[in-house]
Amino acid sequence: MSRLPDPVREGLSRGWHVLGGPHGPLPERIECDVAIVGSGAGAGISAELLAQAGLRVVIVEEGPLRSSTDFHQRESEAYPTLYQESAARKTADKAITILQGRCVGGSTTVNWTSSFRTPVPTLTHWQSQFGLTDYGYEALVPWFEQAERRLNVGPWLMAPNDNNELLRKGATSLGITAPMIKRNVKGCWNLGSCGMGCPTNAKQSMLVTTIPAALERGATLFVQTRVESLLLQGDRIEALRCVPVALDGSPAGAPATLVSARHFVVSGGAINSPALLLRSKLPDPHGLLGRRTFLHPVVISAALFERAVEGWHGAPQTVYSDHFLETQPIDGAIGYKLEAPPIHPVIFASTLPGYGREQSELLAQFPKTQALLALLRDGFHEQSPGGRVTLRDDGSALLDYPLTDFVMDGARRAFLSMAEIQFAAGAKVVQPVHEMAQRYTSWPQARESISALPMKPLLTRVVSAHVMGGCGMAGDERRGVVRPDGTHWQVANLSVHDGSIFPTSIGANPQLSIYGIVNRLATGLAKRLAGRDVALA
Repeated sequence: MSRLPDPVREGLSRGWHVLGGPHGPLPERIECDVAIVGSGAGAGISAELLAQAGLRVVIVEEGPLRSSTDFHQRESEAYPTLYQESAARKTADKAITILQGRCVGGSTTVNWTSSFRTPVPTLTHWQSQFGLTDYGYEALVPWFEQAERRLNVGPWLMAPNDNNELLRKGATSLGITAPMIKRNVKGCWNLGSCGMGCPTNAKQSMLVTTIPAALERGATLFVQTRVESLLLQGDRIEALRCVPVALDGSPAGAPATLVSARHFVVSGGAINSPALLLRSKLPDPHGLLGRRTFLHPVVISAALFERAVEGWHGAPQTVYSDHFLETQPIDGAIGYKLEAPPIHPVIFASTLPGYGREQSELLAQFPKTQALLALLRDGFHEQSPGGRVTLRDDGSALLDYPLTDFVMDGARRAFLSMAEIQFAAGAKVVQPVHEMAQRYTSWPQARESISALPMKPLLTRVVSAHVMGGCGMAGDERRGVVRPDGTHWQVANLSVHDGSIFPTSIGANPQLSIYGIVNRLATGLAKRLAGRDVALA
């Protein structure tokens, strides 16, 4: 792998302006036109477009700068260095584990590349319930198309790995549609280690696309630098107060840095962005900040087959089914999207229930294990208000997300759907990831037992890699934190460009929704600030 080109190291050798951590101390103060908090999906798109407009851009990232040379396909290396809280971030009651990136490129560096446009029913709901009249599907198509070209989003032309093929096989046998997933890759080696950073630079993450493009145009990148607060003066932000941090996120003991700018873009993700605005005590006249934060709560079903599945090998996600979203109203009982997750030893062992001999027996069957996941579409019903981002005593972010009976009803139905599909695909044993579930050897047995399981937090293992909301966008300030153009309702020179602006969950993997919608927002911002028309290269 080390013999492959490393565009990040090559850029550093050409003189990219990168400071922080091992790249040198931060200045006491720096001035620019636009300061961007974060370097993930929203930040990367914004940085490229604003730098292209000729604006002086500073990008501030809490995590480290890693590149393909550093990615060794090892969970033991990836989780502590590339994820928030070592891939162990949890909700307030510890009932949900949240996987989010914490590195240059953010979650785009470690996600599984699944790319879906924002579904039409979601946009229609936003128009009717949140006054986002300009967010019709047709209006967004050009912005999606630009992002897709820039990031090489397209059909996956190789055969699915067995983990995904079994989803398609089982669904098809039941008359359930299971199409292929588009992926943002170029020259993919089909290794299966997307969640640990791409060692071949095939994944078209912000790490190898928009952030380098911005740096080539003169942008400055601060790494291992935490934005503690936005300094507000009147109705405008004057500066970011930033502090250096160690690789693990602990204070580095170095002096703070001030970043002054004409305009500020917050793109820290849908937990850290609301938390930053809360720490900064920004105006929140309607008590909306941090509220309506959504997760796509995920439940998982494992299945044992007679032959090897080897779910760790090959593209992680290539098959999906929206059958259980499309067959019921968006504002009715909670629906769910079905996908197959990659199966790696550490995630497998830490997610499946049991311990001691029971877990040892499960691990012994690891190569023959297949898994399905269900993404619960939250945020469209009055009984699905999502969670709330708050602050701990030290100012760090905490998400309180109650797993209500309404949500857990969706989880039970998802367990039933996944078990039926797995048995239809030929599974010999199915075990929902629930502390009280057993190993079921037939669909009738599973159906009866799952229907009787107590669907309670902590008993039901719930995870999530999709966080949305908390700085919701709306057509009036009584329904949202930011305007339809991404600008804060009360702070004139502050925009939010990430998944936190979504008024509900997406109902699909949100990566492409962020790319497309932020493409529109950042293009408009560049025009307002620089008077120039720009487009993704």
